[in-house]
Amino acid sequence: MAKESMKAREVKRQKLVDKYAAKRAELKAAGDYVGLQKLPKNSAPVRLHNRCKLTGRPKGYMRQFGVSRINFREMASNGLIPGIKKASW
Repeated sequence: MAKESMKAREVKRQKLVDKYAAKRAELKAAGDYVGLQKLPKNSAPVRLHNRCKLTGRPKGYMRQFGVSRINFREMASNGLIPGIKKASW
């Protein structure tokens, strides 16, 4: 389980990315790199980190399902993910 403070930090970064997305695209199109540098660092989409939607775990994230490998495995074993069969894990 991820710390609540780490999850909150990711939410805050996502809000900044959304807020400055249009301005960032406008500055990039104009080639104004000095203006880009003046934007907050956490407003860059590169600074976001994928986390499991259920536990907040940052490692072993499966982008297609939005969960970590551990939760994916548990959900597949319980039959909660359609089309996934347990083979030999």
